Amino acid sequence: MKNLIDTKVENYKLRFANESDVPVILKLIRELAEYENLLHEVMCTEEYLKESLFKRKVAEVIIGEYEGEPVSYVLFFYNFSTFEGKPGIYLEDLYVKPEFRGRGFGKILLKYLARLAVERDCVRFEWACLDWNEPSIRFYKQMGARPKDEWTIYRVEGKALTDLSCGE
Repeated sequence: MKNLIDTKVENYKLRFANESDVPVILKLIRELAEYENLLHEVMCTEEYLKESLFKRKVAEVIIGEYEGEPVSYVLFFYNFSTFEGKPGIYLEDLYVKPEFRGRGFGKILLKYLARLAVERDCVRFEWACLDWNEPSIRFYKQMGARPKDEWTIYRVEGKALTDLSCGE
């Protein structure tokens, strides 16, 4: 494997994904969606991932491997702070397979992304969490993250997005 990043945890390594990882990435995305009770919303295909991640390069993926097998991943991309004039990293997905939770893999992934944000001169590192996911909320708070309660996320998608794009 190329680009292995030593994690100081025996047999657990991180690496940036490559195009041959697309089937694994999609499998992990589907597992995350199933955990979040959102599997019915996954429309992503291997072709979409190849196009978005490796041709257009709109996001990056890091895979965590334990004893050479993929057991976790993060998918992230840049956002931008107009007030600071610098980018930030937005974490879209963080997933550790259930049987590998509690070993510190999630913490390693978050710490690595924080280090990456600092190295890439980003002003922030942020993500969203489902409000019912108490174990993750506790974990994120232990890592020093704080909710941005004064902000509400708005989303336009599907027919509403199409209507907005064509409207006056």
